[in-house]
Amino acid sequence: MKMLGADALIECLKQEEVEVVFGYPGGQVLPLYDALYRANFPHILTRHEQGAVHAADGYARATGKVGVCIATSGPGGTNLITGIATAYMDSIPLVAITGQVGVSLIGKDSFQEADICGITTPITKHNYLVKKVQDLPRVIKEAFHIARTGRPGPVVIDIPKDVFTTTVDYAYPESVKLRGYCPTFAGDPDRIDEAVKLMEKAAKPVVFIGGGVNISHTAEPLREFIETTGFPVTSSLMGLGCIPCDAPRYLGMVGMHGTYAANIATQECDLLIGIGVRFDDRVTSLVKHYAPHAKIIHFDIDPAEVNKNVRADLRVIGDLRWSLPLLSEKVQARDPQQWAAGITAWNEQLQALKKENPLTYSPSEEHIMPQQVIEKVSELTQGNVIIVTDVGQHQMWAAQYYNFQKQRSLLTSGGLGTMGFGLPAAIGAQIGHPSETVVLFTGDGSIMMNCQELSTAADNGLPVKIILLNNEVLGMVNQWQRMFFGRRYSHSSIKGQTDFVKLAEAMGVTGFRVTDPGELTGVLEKALQTAGPVLVEVLVPAAEDVLPIVPPGGRLDEMILGEMKG
Repeated sequence: MKMLGADALIECLKQEEVEVVFGYPGGQVLPLYDALYRANFPHILTRHEQGAVHAADGYARATGKVGVCIATSGPGGTNLITGIATAYMDSIPLVAITGQVGVSLIGKDSFQEADICGITTPITKHNYLVKKVQDLPRVIKEAFHIARTGRPGPVVIDIPKDVFTTTVDYAYPESVKLRGYCPTFAGDPDRIDEAVKLMEKAAKPVVFIGGGVNISHTAEPLREFIETTGFPVTSSLMGLGCIPCDAPRYLGMVGMHGTYAANIATQECDLLIGIGVRFDDRVTSLVKHYAPHAKIIHFDIDPAEVNKNVRADLRVIGDLRWSLPLLSEKVQARDPQQWAAGITAWNEQLQALKKENPLTYSPSEEHIMPQQVIEKVSELTQGNVIIVTDVGQHQMWAAQYYNFQKQRSLLTSGGLGTMGFGLPAAIGAQIGHPSETVVLFTGDGSIMMNCQELSTAADNGLPVKIILLNNEVLGMVNQWQRMFFGRRYSHSSIKGQTDFVKLAEAMGVTGFRVTDPGELTGVLEKALQTAGPVLVEVLVPAAEDVLPIVPPGGRLDEMILGEMKG
């Protein structure tokens, strides 16, 4: 079947069962947009290319499918860079399609030319420059295969304009053969036997779960394993939701802003079982003092992650969809009484630490406290929503105080820490799950990074609920300046610069503002019940800190607790 390259690309997307693409048109992709028009293919027009890539990312995180975005050449492609890096750091399956100048014009500094493949090489699993239209179907097939298999990640496909306008005898490949890319699914089952033996000998085990469990959608076998062994559990930011936050042996998030019980458990355990984690610096703090008494078992799909930051005594390489069900099966084959009896004292010790040193803050009759907002939204939604966050204090308060109940229920930029991620990601999540409630927690700093996407939400009638915690400062920057830079608040005040309710209403979004603690519940209830997108601006104190915090250069057991006991 003969067709133009642009039409062939649309057919390829259909073959990959792509439901929607996010993008922004421009000169070099006009033939592709004409093909989208002819095919009536679902497309969400964002108001900025960065919005498109974050929306595709949010869609992928919420659904587990490959997110797809489109941008034109030059500035269109470079505007995707932050979003591609965000997806790369958090292992999100993404295909970014960029336009390029004609093949004969490449390398001549032509109008709106940029070397997108060269620019994105460090932040993609792979990228392609397609110079021949007959290569296009194969490249699309390979790109989606690479993005979704193994450790997921973003792939960039750069396509010159004349490839879109050249005729091709279209045929979509049935399979992929890449000599240099053979991701491991099943590993060595003997390693799991070794892991079980170490678990049987442990007197103070701790399970540490990360984003790999969310990515692989393996919360169920993980929960079976925890239930059988009775092991206490901690999580990274990206692992939140895999275990219900109110589960009996769940200790909370670990790391810089982790709970007292989770951090002490890590420092005192004799066996640390890391499942789908990277052991990044926000989790470990000083590596040489991290889990000093523990043997470490590391379950991960990517061999490059093992021993990269923390040395593992036993590594189990393979997809968690292989290893976790097998691990659960093997521990269930042991005597269940043996598991519980061996660590009773350890569990009791940790539960006592959790009870004596809970997350806490000082309520106020005059001001709405940010933690109070998170708790109230959690109470009203009961964990039955998708929570999206931007980056900063509000992100950490959401991680600490929202009662997550299910996997893929927290979408946040963990590795790169991208301000401006939240709003477009929430849009993508809402597109992926139109019948679910999507709630975005953001700050007065983060929302301004991509506030233009309020218009995207309004134009598409997307009922995203935006909770904006406005403390009139760049919160986390301000906190660090207060705690570690002698209260020298260098350019971190943004007081009174924007009327966010008027901004929302100007873009077609319903806006509310709440300043009185007594009105908070009513306003939040009204927002959650209002049709369409809603922004609730909540004024909160500027001097409120995210606590606990492990100071720079400190060990996990050297937390600053503030008003907490201990």
